[in-house]
Amino acid sequence: MTMPKRGRDWAEVRAEMIDRGAGDAKWRDGKTAVYVFNAGPDIAEVQHEAYALYMSENGLGPLAFPSLAQMEREVIEMALSLLRGPEGAAGAMTSGGTDSITMAVKAARDFARAEKGLSGPANIVLPKSAHPAFDKAAHLMDIEVRRVPLKDDGSYEADPAAMDAACDAATIMMVGSAPNFPHGIVDPIMTLGEVAQARDIWLHTDACVGGYFAPFARMNGVDVPPFDFEVPAVRSMSADLHKYGYAAKGASTVLFRSEEYYNHMPFENRDWSGAPMKTPTLAGTRPGGAISAAWAVMQVLGVEGYREKQGLVCATRERVEAGVRELGFEVLGNPLLGLIAFRHPEHDNYAIYSEMYRKGWFTSLTIEPPALHLMLSPKHAEVIDDYLVDLAAGLETVAAGKEGPQVEARYN
Repeated sequence: MTMPKRGRDWAEVRAEMIDRGAGDAKWRDGKTAVYVFNAGPDIAEVQHEAYALYMSENGLGPLAFPSLAQMEREVIEMALSLLRGPEGAAGAMTSGGTDSITMAVKAARDFARAEKGLSGPANIVLPKSAHPAFDKAAHLMDIEVRRVPLKDDGSYEADPAAMDAACDAATIMMVGSAPNFPHGIVDPIMTLGEVAQARDIWLHTDACVGGYFAPFARMNGVDVPPFDFEVPAVRSMSADLHKYGYAAKGASTVLFRSEEYYNHMPFENRDWSGAPMKTPTLAGTRPGGAISAAWAVMQVLGVEGYREKQGLVCATRERVEAGVRELGFEVLGNPLLGLIAFRHPEHDNYAIYSEMYRKGWFTSLTIEPPALHLMLSPKHAEVIDDYLVDLAAGLETVAAGKEGPQVEARYN
């Protein structure tokens, strides 16, 4: 495509854009259980209006836009209050979970260099279920990744003893998830913390999925194990606002137990012809709308609003658990929040996934073991019965050997 010589009418362009989206996943109908977190049209309107109010402002310039600096500061304060940040804890907003994880790894590396005398190769130790963003960060910084098998007891949890054995003097970070993405399981962060403290290793909790879910689930009576700054060894956390914080994309938070740890994250440069530049995260330009929309959604929902929505998601997950077990599926581990993975012991799970895709459901799956995967939103409470009906039909099709060609599912 080449740029049009003369500009087109906006109404025409808008109509074409809407038409192009006709074949996209039907997330507004609740038929998507990955990528989009649908908290309802009321919150979508808050996202839209709050983003538009600051869509041209740039978070790179806090002196020019003190309003954005104040909103970001208050978002971090709210995050730290939810995640039990101690006095002196600090953090920043980022563009997403990968950004947050990358900056946490960078801070841990620079801390090890400055405070522990690390001068040679470094490594990070993480469970097999940890997000690939850690691999991406390590690739960028030439850090070795040591992925450790999960416990073999069917819990799908990280194995603290095996991770301990994988650490050495060059280990700059250990990782646990709350929950992990593939199975929706909260790792034993407290036990990992004991290992990390004994070795004086930086422990990071990846709560990109659960950071803005687990605190409210706890308030609703869910027995979520310790995972945040309550665990003394946790030095940093990643928590995505555009997941279960229901903020507009892209908005995440990276949080640190202290200013000392946080101070190893920002990048500063004076050795060029322009004015000195200091950026707290990977990005230079930082969309003002992502900051303002996150702040607005947190203000509009408040604690009670989040409790209600996360309670609805947990109840929907419980309906899924009951429904898939009735159909003969096995639920992986003990999911507590909004993610659930389940597999059928007798039939091809990827074939079942493909049948669901043909029925209009765009969800995810896991490789180890092969299983179907749902990341639930409040909207799914309205459609989960339809999903279970279609799942039963898809299973019947596969059991009868009448399934169609398999669909490849991946993130790209």
